[in-house]
Amino acid sequence: MSHAPARSHASRSLRRTPAPTACASSAEPRSAVVPEGAAQDAPAVAVTPETQAGPAGPTGPAGPGGTNRAGVGMPAPAARAPRPRPALVGLLGAMAAVFAITVDMYLPSLPRVAAEMQVGEATAQLTISVMMVGAAIGQLVIGPWSDRVGRRLPVIVGGALHSLACALVLFGSGIEVFLGLRLLQGIGAAALGVCAQAFIRDRYSGPVAAATLSRLMLVIGVAPLFAPTVGGFIAAHWGWRTVFGVLAVAGLMVLLAAWRFLPESHPAEKRTGGGVVVALRNYRTLVRDRHFMALAVLPGLVSAALISYVSGSPFVLQNQYGLSANQFALFFAVGGVLLVGMAQINAHLVHRYAPIRIIRLALPVQFASILVLLAAALFGGDNALLFLIPLALAISFQNFVPPNATALALGRHGARAGAAAAVCGSLNALLPAAISPLVGVFGGTGVAMAAVMGASVFTAILVLIFATPAYRRGGWETGRD
Repeated sequence: MSHAPARSHASRSLRRTPAPTACASSAEPRSAVVPEGAAQDAPAVAVTPETQAGPAGPTGPAGPGGTNRAGVGMPAPAARAPRPRPALVGLLGAMAAVFAITVDMYLPSLPRVAAEMQVGEATAQLTISVMMVGAAIGQLVIGPWSDRVGRRLPVIVGGALHSLACALVLFGSGIEVFLGLRLLQGIGAAALGVCAQAFIRDRYSGPVAAATLSRLMLVIGVAPLFAPTVGGFIAAHWGWRTVFGVLAVAGLMVLLAAWRFLPESHPAEKRTGGGVVVALRNYRTLVRDRHFMALAVLPGLVSAALISYVSGSPFVLQNQYGLSANQFALFFAVGGVLLVGMAQINAHLVHRYAPIRIIRLALPVQFASILVLLAAALFGGDNALLFLIPLALAISFQNFVPPNATALALGRHGARAGAAAAVCGSLNALLPAAISPLVGVFGGTGVAMAAVMGASVFTAILVLIFATPAYRRGGWETGRD
């Protein structure tokens, strides 16, 4: 990031915003309200007594320094927190990716599960939705718990629960028991994901936090490159239950790596007490913060579009458009490449542009591509290529919204980062769990999938439109658009 003032005609489109007047980790919501590009572009300052001293401190957020290219006040060089090491980002990404891998490796087995257990497509898709419900429940419980006991213990407990629930699938079960195990898998995977996000908020802020979250999305995006292919190969040769044996081993490896290498980011002196009462009070504070809730809802709505594609595509692409299992896995891998590429682009863009502006551009483009997808489903007949091209474009814009919106939301509540990450994560699981089954309910066709995806993204646009005036009133933006 540059310490020189903004230059060039491109920088004139970016508003200059004053430096924040309080530390982002303040316990009061209003003290965390900062200009657009300040909560997200707040100085990447290590959490120390000096940086928590407030605007009067010599190297605090309002201390001397230059500006970044978005015109946001920056601290003196000595006050900056270093960027995370690639190995640490890789470990955090692996923790966050456990959930995605547990979903993606299982996807090619959905038709086999439906046939073996003699259930319909909607019930088979429910095995994905139930896991998301488990993730939502787990995050709401584990987030505040990690604020009390630190991040490492919930990671170990959650990782063990995930691996155990995956291993138990090997011993056979009916659909009811299988759904229960999927619920437990979601709870265990949630512990890893929510603690990875809280770890980032504990250690980093501003564009460093947003870029780190984007690189987590990059690691998560690698899962579709290999998970469906590996899962389909395993299911074809050794049965779909063996997929969960592999998932149990993979989860155990991540657990051992976290136990050995993940440092504690939430020391005892910063932990909250009071148990359930304090947790409920923290949640009440978060829910009453309209700015936070608007930002927390956006990733869930956009993810609902992605999960609608994830859960519906095995049936739509293979049954309706005639793709083979290998062709489906190949297209899924292409989608993963696009997700990885866009996450990498976003990680660079957040150092130049306010994340809220990136969100404003990405959502309309994604919605337009889904409208083209819907038109292809309605009028393109069985032409797979006409359907796949706009589908790939719609998928590719997924990673511009969740990391940026999450970084903005977490930046407002550093003192309760675990609870804030839990709300963001639970909404990111509950909304897709509630919305994505509609693809199966409405027939599991390409039209149904495109319509549900479009409705989700359009709702996200409405949230953004109605939230924008609130950002201006709350100081998120200054100047003119």
